[in-house]
Amino acid sequence: MKILYFTGTGNNLHVAKVIGGELYSIPKLIKENKYEFEDDKIGIIFPVYTLGLPKIVEEFLNKAKLESKYIFAIATYGTTPGNSDKQLLKIAKKNNFEFSYINSVCMVDNYLPMFDIEKEIAKKSNEDIDKNINSIVKDIESNKIFINSNANIALRIIGSLISNDYSKLTDKFIIDSNKCIECGICENVCPVNNVKIIDKSAKYNGECQGCLACVNHCPKYAIKLKKEKGTARFINPNITLKEIIESNN
Repeated sequence: MKILYFTGTGNNLHVAKVIGGELYSIPKLIKENKYEFEDDKIGIIFPVYTLGLPKIVEEFLNKAKLESKYIFAIATYGTTPGNSDKQLLKIAKKNNFEFSYINSVCMVDNYLPMFDIEKEIAKKSNEDIDKNINSIVKDIESNKIFINSNANIALRIIGSLISNDYSKLTDKFIIDSNKCIECGICENVCPVNNVKIIDKSAKYNGECQGCLACVNHCPKYAIKLKKEKGTARFINPNITLKEIIESNN
């Protein structure tokens, strides 16, 4: 079994590790120009952004050639999986493969302009998250055929209209050069090499994917976003910074 995943702060790498198999980071695959995979089972693990697929995942799948009798996808989300299942089915049809299983897991959302991390952590128990992931693992092991379509019509319509282009998000970033220690973590966690440290300040080149890994991983809180809902940051407790850096480089 091969698992293709995209992670910024660890949620999706955690899900991928629990499911098991051979793990492949989508950002690394794109950098290495690897799009062809074949196995008895192939899984896609990704976070939901703007009620749908992250841009980087959508672009990868539109180029991917997947050969398997059982292809599955797991979306992690904070509020709703939105339109992600419909997007996946559309991409699969266009690229001549078929999903046998699509499901989702509600986890802590790290999108700081919309969520207060402390409140997110308080209302979403690790026990419930683990229970849902383990249920999905059993489904996959038994080759269950299932397409989860829980999003309501209104959310689907909104999701189909919202762009997943976060290239201008960095216009809302605030960099505190007095706090920056030039550790390079923001550079190394970025999945698209969008961040560069110059004179104790993070510079962005317009390729932001919206994962906010640079903000959440900064050890000195030197990177912030305008109109954050809270000051707390989030990194999945089951995943190390080293693992995320290795995933995105």
